[in-house]
Amino acid sequence: MKINKITYQHRRDFQAIWECEGCGHTFEARGYDDANFHQNVIPSMRCAKCGKTSAECGADYRPLTTKYPEGFQI
Repeated sequence: MKINKITYQHRRDFQAIWECEGCGHTFEARGYDDANFHQNVIPSMRCAKCGKTSAECGADYRPLTTKYPEGFQI
């Protein structure tokens, strides 16, 4: 999965339009803007349509940077 566009963000919670690198399926879902979510959760997300992760699709996933630095209290 990859984030196409963040449509809403409040503190570290966000809503985004996501896209599967394999089949191109797009959907809107929520996420959390911290390093763990970007480095571990997003790459392991499975597409609801094709059922594959980024690694299974052969995508070279690069995590986005967070809006706030790690450890920063909001």
